Amino acid sequence: MRKLSRRHQENIQKTKNKIYSSLDEAIEILKETSNTKFVESVELHANLNIDPRYADQQLRTTVTLPHGVGKQLRIAVLTNEENFAEAKNAGADIIGNDDLIETITQGNINFDLLITTPNMMPKLAKLGRVLGPKGLMPSPKSGTVSTTLETTLTEFKKGKFEYKADKTGVVHVSFGKSNFANNQLVENLQALYTSIEKNRPSGVKGKYFKTLFICSTMGPSIKLDLTAFA
Repeated sequence: MRKLSRRHQENIQKTKNKIYSSLDEAIEILKETSNTKFVESVELHANLNIDPRYADQQLRTTVTLPHGVGKQLRIAVLTNEENFAEAKNAGADIIGNDDLIETITQGNINFDLLITTPNMMPKLAKLGRVLGPKGLMPSPKSGTVSTTLETTLTEFKKGKFEYKADKTGVVHVSFGKSNFANNQLVENLQALYTSIEKNRPSGVKGKYFKTLFICSTMGPSIKLDLTAFA
């Protein structure tokens, strides 16, 4: 068993057996325990009362946080040549059609997000095994299949991103960096919680949220009381 560092042991003691009903206090301790030599990401881990095996209990949607997540996306666009200029002007990093499909087929994926126009989806079908496991397969539900490239690219460049519950019903999602201002992290966390609540699957019966935790990359888990969002 790996021995915990003194830093991590001290951080655990600060949060052990504590439940925070104030987002301001929770973020304060989150930043206090984000004390490595690099800028850590901060994440929400929401355990939901859902069973994603059923279609009416799946959670997959997009959100744009007020202050972004501190990451600049590299976006690729798959479309017809007549749309290349529009995509380029809107900030696409990679643009192509059949040549881009061939590049992806060869395993050369140097982008964080793939946006496509509907007419290209049939050509993408064969790439499901390549893009699917990486979470890069475009879909209308995630907003990455679009007929309005300029609007879509602008939204994602501003920080829009997709998140979903895993097969156990847990949402793991970043809501910023440890060097964000406290109020920025609070506002991002509130927006993310609201998005999860708003997109509650129709098949959920009774209580939706089981537990909520936040943490930094190398920090301890910080448990939140649901009343913190009331």
